[in-house]
Amino acid sequence: MHGNSRHGSPRSPSRGAYADTERIVGLLEPAVTAMGMDLEDVRITSAGRRRLLRVVVDCDGGVSLDDIALVSRELSAALDRAAAMGEASYTLEVSSPGVDRPLTDPKHWRRAIGRLVTAPLIAPSRPATDGQAGPSAVTGRVTGADAQGVLLEVDGQGQEFRYSDLGPGRIEIEFAPLGHDDRDHGADEEGPDGH
Repeated sequence: MHGNSRHGSPRSPSRGAYADTERIVGLLEPAVTAMGMDLEDVRITSAGRRRLLRVVVDCDGGVSLDDIALVSRELSAALDRAAAMGEASYTLEVSSPGVDRPLTDPKHWRRAIGRLVTAPLIAPSRPATDGQAGPSAVTGRVTGADAQGVLLEVDGQGQEFRYSDLGPGRIEIEFAPLGHDDRDHGADEEGPDGH
């Protein structure tokens, strides 16, 4: 059962599967919030007698591996105390959202400040000067975000967009040019043999 909405609500849930997911969300969300994070998604899948519980958490500044380990321990203890997963064995998998997560909430856009993104334009775009329709998407670097909208730097110009004007944003992967290395290779650097 894979979901497509927040907290992994299944597409065509059986009544029991939906209730299980909602019960698990109700148990886990306060624990995640107490650690200063947001519960982004919960999905329960079954493979034979084993169940897999996938939990996605996020926070401002990102989630470190230490954060994931801490959340895993806390959530595992909460699940076991409440016997929330029943008698059958289960695997708990905790992760942070990948760059392929669509930017749909103001917090997603805020956490993407500094990143290059592309988003479809929802509002009818103004016709271009040559009579052709304007662009159907916008690509720019996120320079600010608040509850109403986002500020993108597009071709060196700051442009404001309301969230209602944009579809789900997508972070663009940027690569450094070949041969670019952030390490300082000064002339006085010693080699492994001391020379």
